Formats: sequence, structure tokens, C-alpha cells
Amino acid sequence: MNLDTLGPRICILGPSNSGKSTLADAIAAKQGLEPIHLDRLYHLPHTDWQPRPAGEFLTLHDAAIAGERWVMDGNYSSCLPQRLARATGLILLDLSTPLSLWRYARRTWFERDRRGALDGGRDSVKWSMIRHIVVATPPNRKRYAQLYARCELPKVLCPSARALARRYREWGLAR
Repeated sequence: MNLDTLGPRICILGPSNSGKSTLADAIAAKQGLEPIHLDRLYHLPHTDWQPRPAGEFLTLHDAAIAGERWVMDGNYSSCLPQRLARATGLILLDLSTPLSLWRYARRTWFERDRRGALDGGRDSVKWSMIRHIVVATPPNRKRYAQLYARCELPKVLCPSARALARRYREWGLAR
């Protein structure tokens, strides 16, 4: 599928540490879209991933989806229906749990300036995040696969790191 087919408002879903933010930035640069990282809207800047009050997050989310040209990465199921109602395309990353764990370790130990990171924040290894990747991710992956199957938007599935790399090449995206 051609990247243009996904339109000017693209949602990227997938497991934690699957490359959603990096892909969003690459698509934004190529297509002239605003990259919106939901982790940055959900968490307070200059903290160790402290959530905002729920109402504040929803206000920021709804303002972001009101825009005409964006690529938005992140799951946040509580506001997914209104996001998909505004979206013109969907990308689902479905990378494996072991790969997500590896990417989490790499980003917390070695990456100083990673895409989608909180302003003024620093990633650190957290048992709660490891548990989330190992325990919560498998049922979430099933739920996102079902959502993807039902979705009537133009959509792209990347079921592996190899498939994701192929999309980068096909779409002429830079990492």
C-alpha cells in the first residue's frame, strides 16, 4: 500500500517499545504531518512518567485529533474510538514480546535522545514496565488484531521487525 493512501490523519498502534514513535516521526517528515506522541500528552514533562490528570489528558488528546494533518502514535484505549473516528488511516505494529523487551532495555540503558521521550525526562528500567510488556501485551495484541480486522480505514499491518523495515524502504522513510 502506498503511504499516501493512509491520508492526512494516521493512527499508529502497537505494543510498547515496538517503534511507534520512530515511525510516526519518519512519516511526519515524509508527509508533512504533525507528529503527536500520546505518551507526551498522557505524562507530565520533567517527571519519571507521572500521568497527568485524566481530564487534562483527554482535553489535550481531543485538541490534537481536531487537527487536519497528523500522525499519532500510542494506544490509550480510553480515547481510541474518537481518534479512529477522525483518522484517515491505521498502522498496526505487532512486534514480538521478546523484541519489545530488548528495545525497552536498549532505550533505557543506551538511548539519550529517543523519539517520543518526555521533555526533561529520563527513561529508566522499571519492573512495572517489564511486567506490562510481558503480562499486558499479549492480550492487548489480540485486542488490537481484532480491532484491525474490523477497521474499515485504509490500513497496514507490520507483523514483524522485518515487515516494518520493508515498509520503511517501500515508503522511502528515514529513521
